[in-house]
Amino acid sequence: MTKAEIVADIANKTGVEKVAVQAVVESFMDAVKGSMMNGENVYLRGFGSFTIKRRAEKTGRNISKNTTIIIPAHNIPSFKPAKTFVAQVKNSGK
Repeated sequence: MTKAEIVADIANKTGVEKVAVQAVVESFMDAVKGSMMNGENVYLRGFGSFTIKRRAEKTGRNISKNTTIIIPAHNIPSFKPAKTFVAQVKNSGK
């Protein structure tokens, strides 16, 4: 499902114009990204958690040049679904 499909689905279910729904969806995504860029995790009860994971420095290989490179430590965003969300998805396939 794409962002456009999400916007259309919400607009159909709520009766709100697509332009307004798109503004809300984009504002939500900006708020989540902004919080994570500031080092804060985002917790949505019943849905899941957007967290920041720290990756340690490690040694990697550039196969095409056959050289060793150092990959610096860095942060990456991560999503962990809530237990109830996972259970709903598991049971939906029946």
